[in-house]
Amino acid sequence: MARYTGPKFKLSRRLGISLSGTGKELKRPFPPGQHGAGQRRKISGYGVQLQEKQKLRHMYGLNEKQFRNLFERASHMKGISGENFMFLLESRLDNLVYRLGWANTRYGSRQLVAHGHVTVNGKKVDIASYLVEPGDVIGLRERSRSLKSIKEAMEARHHLPAYIDFDANAMEGKYVRLPSRDELSQDIDEKQIVEFYSR
Repeated sequence: MARYTGPKFKLSRRLGISLSGTGKELKRPFPPGQHGAGQRRKISGYGVQLQEKQKLRHMYGLNEKQFRNLFERASHMKGISGENFMFLLESRLDNLVYRLGWANTRYGSRQLVAHGHVTVNGKKVDIASYLVEPGDVIGLRERSRSLKSIKEAMEARHHLPAYIDFDANAMEGKYVRLPSRDELSQDIDEKQIVEFYSR
């Protein structure tokens, strides 16, 4: 299945989660459509698992194949598969660019990476799915630091995670460590995703 390119607000309302991180989509906290407000469907166990998977997949903007491959990688790592999966998603370059506040959305951060504005350890990386290791330094190319979109996003940034050190003078962020589970979204029940793929 290709990456979703339809209306983001409708998708957020259907899944019941803010995909942009702003919360603007959920001013009307019911599914979209003529009968959205009056829906009283009982969701099956499979439906709950599928919904949790779709929430996380759309939150990070991955297509199904990428998502499944990353889950397979997480399931072969030591530790709890669901948490490992969340950590791998958080370690993607496009996500860390978003966390640094250089873009207002993950879609915007993916575009920054794809257009060659971002470096890892001083080398240009234009692959959004590149997995950053703890200790790596993410920077902006010299010519990209004056971009209006980056300056505006930086001014609007309201939170910097504890697992990233940011040097404002050098415009660089160091991925200090893997996040802990309580530093990531509490709207996701990753155990349901593990059960979904374990069927």
